[in-house]
Amino acid sequence: MTTDTRRVVDEMFDAFMKKDLAAALATVSEDTLWIHHGSQKMQSVRFEGKSGAEKFFQTSFTAMKIDYFRPLTFVEQNDTVVVLGEESFVMDGVDGKLSNKWVQVYTVQDGQITRMEEFATSAASSDYMLVR
Repeated sequence: MTTDTRRVVDEMFDAFMKKDLAAALATVSEDTLWIHHGSQKMQSVRFEGKSGAEKFFQTSFTAMKIDYFRPLTFVEQNDTVVVLGEESFVMDGVDGKLSNKWVQVYTVQDGQITRMEEFATSAASSDYMLVR
């Protein structure tokens, strides 16, 4: 059974995939805070309030050409949904293809996303030191 909290996150992902700005913004609170903690190839950034979320979505919809965006695993507890996923895209102003594995943590209150934090890595599997 899908919880109300998960349903809000699913609605946002659906709007994101359809590039539906109005539907995406309908899922976030006026004082929402979105934080991307950066990766080896992407700068850390904070998007504050609904206007910040709007800039996040507009940038994603216009400056990114997405090869794939895959939310893979969902973990839910109370007002929090943790999503593990992966993505690959080309972004205006950034050289080459960006591929990330990520964890996104959503807080949902009163039917809207009040906070999203993303922790990502753009390191390729072959870049990891192997310890046996």
